[in-house]
This record gives sequence, C-alpha cells and structure tokens, in this order.
Amino acid sequence: MRKAPLTLEQLRVAVADGEIDTVVLALTDMQGRLQGKRFHAPYFLDQVVAHGSEGCNYLLAVDVDMNTVDGYAMSGWARGYGDFAMRPDLDTLRRMPWQPGSALLLADLEWLDGSGPVIASPRQILRRQLDRLAAHGLTAYAGTELEFVLFRDSYEEAWRRGYRDLTPANQYNVDYSLLGTARVEPLLRRIRSEMAGAGLTPESAKGECNLGQHEIAFRYDAALACADHHVIYKNGAKEIAAQEGMSITFMAKPNAREGNSCHIHFSLRDADGRSAMLGDGPAHLSVTGRRVLAGLLATMRDFSLLFAPNVNSYKRYQPGSFAPTALRWGTDNRTCALRLVGHGQGMRVENRMPGADVNPYLAIAALVAGAVHGIERELELDDECTGNAYDDDTAERVPGTLRDALALWESSAVARDAFGDEVVAHYANHARVELTAFDAAVTDWELTRGFERL
Repeated sequence: MRKAPLTLEQLRVAVADGEIDTVVLALTDMQGRLQGKRFHAPYFLDQVVAHGSEGCNYLLAVDVDMNTVDGYAMSGWARGYGDFAMRPDLDTLRRMPWQPGSALLLADLEWLDGSGPVIASPRQILRRQLDRLAAHGLTAYAGTELEFVLFRDSYEEAWRRGYRDLTPANQYNVDYSLLGTARVEPLLRRIRSEMAGAGLTPESAKGECNLGQHEIAFRYDAALACADHHVIYKNGAKEIAAQEGMSITFMAKPNAREGNSCHIHFSLRDADGRSAMLGDGPAHLSVTGRRVLAGLLATMRDFSLLFAPNVNSYKRYQPGSFAPTALRWGTDNRTCALRLVGHGQGMRVENRMPGADVNPYLAIAALVAGAVHGIERELELDDECTGNAYDDDTAERVPGTLRDALALWESSAVARDAFGDEVVAHYANHARVELTAFDAAVTDWELTRGFERL
C-alpha cells in the first residue's frame, strides 16, 4: 500500500504544535478542477476524519462557469440539489507548502443514503477501470507531462483585459533554452520545490515553443496516484503563479501558436512487478503489449471525448504541430498518436492526443479501458508507422471537433461496455452543455471578419 506523504498521526502532532491550522478536503470535478472546503484543523481531526463531510451534488453537474444546467440524471432542480458525501482518502494527505499552515487531501464521493459511490465522479471512474485491469493480474502506471503558458500579468489583470494583449514570460521560442528559461526560473524553482514538499516527485523543467510556454515533469506513479498528483500540481501551480503576480493557462490552444499538450505515458506491470508489455516480438513488445496498443488504437476515436473534452481542445490538432491527427503507432515517432518509448522495464507508450485541459482521471481511465479491450478481444496490432503519420492517408483520424467526438462517444458500444450507460450519458451531457454555450457565443473571429466588412 502506498504510504501517505503525511500520516494522520503526523497531522495530529503538527496541529498540536501549531504548525498546521487548516485542512483542505478536495474533490475533482468533471473539468479536472479541485473543489471543496477548508476546515479548521482541530474540527477536521475531531469530526471529518471519522464522518467525512458533504458537498452539493451540483459540483458534478455544472458548466465551467459553475452555472446550473439541465440534463444530468444525478442532480437538478427536480431532485432538489442535494448533497453527496465526501469521504477523506487519508492516503492522499499532504502538506501544502504554498499555503503555509495548511494540509490537503482528496475525497472519494458516495451517496448519503449509503447506496454506494458516485459512479460518474472522475476518481470513481478511474478506480472502476483499474479494478477491471486487476482482474487480468495487471497494474497500470502513468505519468502526465503538462505544458502551460506563463504570463507576467496577474489573473485579475488578465480578466480586466479580456485575456487580450497579455505579456508572455518569454518573447521567443525557448524550447530547451537554458538562457530563456532562466528568466522565469525563480517561479519554476518555487513550483518544483513546493510540489516536492507536498509529496510529489519533480523531475525537470524545460522551455517549450510557444511564447512563455514551459513544462514541469514529474515522476510516473501508479495510475490513481498519478492522476491525484496531476490535479494537485495543476491547482498548486496556478496558486503559486497568482502569489507571484503572474498567471498560468493550461488551455489546450490559448492562441494561434503551439498548443499546450498533456502527453500521458502509460505502462502495465504483472503480479511480479515486471513489465507486461516487454517481450521478444516486433518493437520488443510482448503479446500483451501488442494487444494493449491495438486496444488503445481501436478505442481512441470512441474515447476522444475523454482525451479532448472541450471545444478548444480540438484546435490543437494541426498537421506539423506535434499534436497528432493520425491514429497510428510508432517507435519514438512524434508524428503518431501513440509513441512507443523507453527501454527494457521502462518501456511505455506515450499517448500524445490529450491537451493540458484534460481531466487526468478520465484520460487514464480511457487508456486502461482501451488496454482491457485489446487484451480481452485479443486484438492484432497493425504494423508501426516509420514515416510521417500526418501524411498517412490510410490512417483513422482524430475527430475534428467536439461535436464529432460527442457523436462517437454516444454511439459507441465499446464505451457503454467499458464505462456503463450512466457515465456515457453524464459526460455526453457535459459535452452538449459546452457546445450549446459555444454555439451561442459571438467570437472575436466573427467580429473581426464581420463588424465592418459584412
């Protein structure tokens, strides 16, 4: 069992010594954001540890602006917008160095009537897929690589400006540039150091191609822990940037230049802790490894809603942009949606489809479900792509829009078999809400083209 970064007994001592006075209990919503409550630490120890807390069930039934919307079976006006239970997962307890005197832990969601877990909650969706994988004697490991664009404007200033004419932290492409990244190293260093203090394992930071774009990488971990670390880091990085008078965006495509990706590295281990994907077949893949890759490719279009959940997500997919458009696999080939990397026990597949706006629980759950699909159906893997996958006219394509992805998701027998009708309906409605809001919006593009000239 994984050891918590901060044990309950250590928390009790820290509270008694006056080091910690606040405990944050957080859930992850559909958008991959942390929501929850801040508790007075003694109250948390006396009451919440044993009994949990409550949160309005609309937290899994609102749009990105927290507006109540129709179409969700679990929550709505007809059901009175009741509560669900937030059960603390003590294995996720940790200090929050960027918020002095505070600790943080994540919650699992259950219904107050004791009927069981909230099936459509992102953490529960991933848990269920991991249980399906465990039935095959396998364990999933993952690592997420989040890119972001950093601006020297505060979030408040960015809001006042309508997110226009902001000052990026770098004025030119600083991909791998030590000189360029040194300009913002104080902030990057603080994020790395304080995430380490929260129990994450930072590996490196590097510049990327867009103006002010950077990436901080963390060590891979068991799939659920990886997703937990992802949401903690993403929220914490924004808080740290705000404290420094700056702002970070994880939008998939914040402007016309390069988008923000979230490449997910994914591997499986057997009961002995050895790679289940490594073998003596082509590309050093085992039979299981080949079936896993075949399953991932066979389900990527159907599951694209989980990899690319927003209207903006699909703006990343441009030929020659290092964001995939062709559903092919290749060894160390960045033009493919699935890139096989690593050596020996470190062999893994990198899914290059998700953007930085992804909900990690849902995306990793989709990878696990795809792997199980390939294993159970003993799928055969096509030959690898050794050239430019963008030019492969025979390859299936990433859906071009959220509307296309929604149609694939709702009509997918594979999605219903893997996730169940309730989850399919819940996240289909999430996509429809997003599309309705976008269809009603008047964009800058429309104003520029039409204000005078039409």
